[in-house]
Amino acid sequence: MVGELERLTEPPVEGANVGFGKRIGDGTTEAVERLATTATARSISLSIKDIDGALAKIAAGTYGICDGCGKPIGAARLEARPATALCVDCSGRT
Repeated sequence: MVGELERLTEPPVEGANVGFGKRIGDGTTEAVERLATTATARSISLSIKDIDGALAKIAAGTYGICDGCGKPIGAARLEARPATALCVDCSGRT
């Protein structure tokens, strides 16, 4: 995942600027690709942050405890979202 994030956040090759022409469609493909790449990079970055947080909680002995209310996170939720820091009730409040 980290390698993919690095690839997605590489600066563009020199001279590879996106230019928008006067006609509809000029540069649209490049712009859409950059938007998709940015969204993917943001998603991967958040996933890495969540996983790092879960690993820290495991090390601290607090994995499975909700950061919002301090109650145990249900086993089904942890199975579905192992890196979650919030129980179902608290995640619905944010």
